[in-house]
Amino acid sequence: MTDQGCKDQCQSGAKATGLAVSQLLLTILSVALLTLTQPIESRCQQPKPSGRSRQKSQTGATSAQPGDWLQWGGPGRDFVAPATELSSWPAGGPRKLWSRKFGDGYSAIAVEGTRLYTAYQRDSQEVVTAIDARTGKTLWEYAYETVIGDGPSTMPQIIGDRLVTASTIGQIHSLDKKTGKVVWSRDLYKEFGASRLDYGYSCHALPYKGSLIFLAGERGSAALALRQSDGAVLWKNMDFSNSYSSPLLIEVDGQPQVVALMNYQVIGFSPDNGQLLWQHPHKTESWIAISTPVWAPGNLLFISSAYNGGSRVLELHQSGGKTTVKELWYNQKLQSHFSTVVRHGDYLYFTSGYNGPAFLTCVNIRSGQVAWQERGFAKGQLVRTGENLILLDEDGTLALIEATPAGLRVLAKASILQSASRTPPTLSGSNLYLRDRKSLMALDLAAKESK
Repeated sequence: MTDQGCKDQCQSGAKATGLAVSQLLLTILSVALLTLTQPIESRCQQPKPSGRSRQKSQTGATSAQPGDWLQWGGPGRDFVAPATELSSWPAGGPRKLWSRKFGDGYSAIAVEGTRLYTAYQRDSQEVVTAIDARTGKTLWEYAYETVIGDGPSTMPQIIGDRLVTASTIGQIHSLDKKTGKVVWSRDLYKEFGASRLDYGYSCHALPYKGSLIFLAGERGSAALALRQSDGAVLWKNMDFSNSYSSPLLIEVDGQPQVVALMNYQVIGFSPDNGQLLWQHPHKTESWIAISTPVWAPGNLLFISSAYNGGSRVLELHQSGGKTTVKELWYNQKLQSHFSTVVRHGDYLYFTSGYNGPAFLTCVNIRSGQVAWQERGFAKGQLVRTGENLILLDEDGTLALIEATPAGLRVLAKASILQSASRTPPTLSGSNLYLRDRKSLMALDLAAKESK
């Protein structure tokens, strides 16, 4: 082979090799681009989340696992628990898993896995405690000085790796949920001039993105947002006086809003900066509005209070950042004192009454028509699971009720507690955790025999 032939052959080989390398590089690049774009495309093809799932994503809280009850009102802040097959319980009452003496107070019980969190009064201190859900034994306690009274009203809420609670004198504490050690604290009364209420502060913080939204009250601090991580003030706004209710996150035609029942009005404001978006009169005597608002499909907002406040439904709509408010109905005789209000379809269930008789009530949220009212229980707290209601009244009577717009049927009933039971029960699977002002206990509602 001549030198020129060898040169030509080498050049041809080099070209072939270069072409092969180029094709290999193109293949690798194509695979890489496909890998990078696939997750984006799949996300774009997923359906948009519903209002409820969006609400959860905006809280910034840890996603609840089945059986967890992390926030005030449970997974949806509406006192609706995942459906549990319950039809009755033994004649002697539900099986008692454990029971223990406990301090004064009305703090509800949070559940995460095998841990419970609640609070009680001990002499001049309020005590936040973690409890083993399986045995009732104390895991840790955090105590702080407060006034001597009826004990704390707020439930410790589980938000990520923190436990956030509020004292009767407006002290906010963010604790490490594993150890009970304080991460940060704020004082709504001393730092922000919050409304000082006769029966103590009882607002449950609303987690939103990386913040905690509190109702405080008075000039410039009707509502405020603290950063979840360190308690820093993100914003404070508005000039309303506070009451005893807790705020609720809703979505009005695509716009996130917080609704709050204050002492003389219900208001809606931006969760991002506290800007007032709308307000509507709802006057309650003695500043005592306790019940948490209820949000329903069709942009319907139900609010209720005792002390001649009554019940009303507002229809909200929003366009271009401006919200319109239309009152659909008002009934002064329907008064939720401290009762939880639960919705099932177009119907609301709650105990109505203040000084006189208490009536378990079913009312159509759209029309205001009362479907029925029944006596037989004292004022009480409700939790809905599937088609049934669990009722715990202030006399300590626990009942499993099948309730429909056509009427109610008591499936099971037992006297469980003895001392002013006004705390909503917490349902986790078939286990029910409940308390009064002297005791705390766990029941298995699905067990076929009493223990």
